Amino acid sequence: MGTKSRDSLYGTSVRMAAERAAEARKQADKLACEAWTKRMLAFKDPAQPSPTLGDALNAGYLYLEVRSLGCNTNQTVALDIVRRPKATPIHELERYMRCKDCSEMRGYPYKRSHLVALRRAKISAGDPASTWWPGRGEAMWVISRSEQRSTVR
Repeated sequence: MGTKSRDSLYGTSVRMAAERAAEARKQADKLACEAWTKRMLAFKDPAQPSPTLGDALNAGYLYLEVRSLGCNTNQTVALDIVRRPKATPIHELERYMRCKDCSEMRGYPYKRSHLVALRRAKISAGDPASTWWPGRGEAMWVISRSEQRSTVR
């Protein structure tokens, strides 16, 4: 008579542990991406350390929002087509970002772009661009406009 194989004895517990580990990694990557995005929107600078490309893709953040310094437009870059190793930190991508419209207008690579946030979907009417650098002149203008509206009514 033969004995039970190791797969039948331990296979289920090993597979369950691997599934729990994969889910824990996904949750950790999601929290790291959310924290980095909040730091970027709050403190204005490329926050370091940043999650890697692989972490962002594993967490479901498929796009990187970038703001052009030349024309002040926000655009999204698909992270799954970036030709860099998956271990590359997100903040290292900033030096390669150039605005296509500004570069075509000038005829050479023009104006670096700033990283804004990681996103799950592209910028659209239903999912507008992130509010970037709140608290500067933009916020004061919004407050003064709302005060004008309240005094007019």
